[in-house]
Amino acid sequence: MALTYKHTRYACYAGYIVQAIIVNFLPLLFAMFSTNFGISVAKLGLLASVNFAIQLIVDLLGAKIAVKLGYRIIMVVANILAAAGLICLAFLPFVFSDPYIGLLISVIIYGIGGGLTEVLVSPMIEALPTDGKASSMSMLHSFYSWGQAGVILISALFFVTAGIDNWQILSVAWAIIPILTAVLFLFVPIRMLETDGKAVPIKKIISNKFFWLFFLLMICSGAAEQGMSQWASIFAETGLKVSKTLGDILGPCCFALLMGVGRMFFGFKGEKINLKKYIVFSGILCVISYLIACIPGLFTDKLSILSLIGCALCGLSGAIMWPGVLSLSAEKNSSGGTALFALLALGGDFGCIAGSGIVGTIAEKTSLNIGILSATVFPVLIVVCVLILIRIYKHENKKNELKLQENPSKAEENI
Repeated sequence: MALTYKHTRYACYAGYIVQAIIVNFLPLLFAMFSTNFGISVAKLGLLASVNFAIQLIVDLLGAKIAVKLGYRIIMVVANILAAAGLICLAFLPFVFSDPYIGLLISVIIYGIGGGLTEVLVSPMIEALPTDGKASSMSMLHSFYSWGQAGVILISALFFVTAGIDNWQILSVAWAIIPILTAVLFLFVPIRMLETDGKAVPIKKIISNKFFWLFFLLMICSGAAEQGMSQWASIFAETGLKVSKTLGDILGPCCFALLMGVGRMFFGFKGEKINLKKYIVFSGILCVISYLIACIPGLFTDKLSILSLIGCALCGLSGAIMWPGVLSLSAEKNSSGGTALFALLALGGDFGCIAGSGIVGTIAEKTSLNIGILSATVFPVLIVVCVLILIRIYKHENKKNELKLQENPSKAEENI
């Protein structure tokens, strides 16, 4: 059977499921590692930061490497590294006298794979010969959310039935998905944004007056998402007084499922929706969701279910932010190529680190509710930035209309 661009899209979807595995599987084991290996919570939390930090570094370097070697080779390597990291995770902690070294090496290996995936999957979707780019981008990112929910649910089921002490088996089992994805990328047809084989100079991209506004939007999108996602489990555990397993299901899993629903909705209906206005609406809903999640807990423990609803709604309201900003930026900077997506991924990953870190720092000095509430600043900034963007677009359109009215012959030439 001849593979088509439809299969390329499926490969990209699988790539984001792999990304969800390497970001969300390890944190589910933190409590067990703390007990069995005697590793402090602070050092375990650092592993998540290392993962994002590695991806930040790869974001900076990935675009130039990808244009030289091609998307296919890089995506195959990315998935092989993701699989290798997950397999190493099962064995290296028992090889070194200090298990933390084994964990750290494993995270670095699959972090490089994750960074390469982050840089290339979005431009691969953008390069496909299809209409409705914003809808396609949102649909792509929904698979990260489905992957996140799947990792949590399947892992929780495995831990309940087989016991968490057998986590090594599950780690190796998860590695099968990136291996199969690597094989798929070997054969699917692939188009590159840079048809001439040359990378767009980064200086050209960052000199664009719109770029820094989009970069700030990406930082805020990552921070708004991870500000709740990384803390949703402990938020559910402490607020609802439930077990770790139930906390994972009620917290980050509900968050991920509603985020997936939101992204898939725009994937199907996006062509009929004004993306900029939709992001503004989502930003306002995200602010409200954060308030619903955090404010009741500041005064009483009797409204914990309301806090859980707010937590889940943060997933729904934040669904369009990351893929939506990518689509807006690609539309406004059509010549940016792979380098543009790499820089935007850099902003998003930095936001992921910043959002989670700010919440943790403030929570340590005050309370978890106040810490998570502090992340409200990010959706507020998103709303403000997009409103500024809408105003700039309107001003530019009016200027273009006036120019065409003053020079109708030019208008006919353009037609």
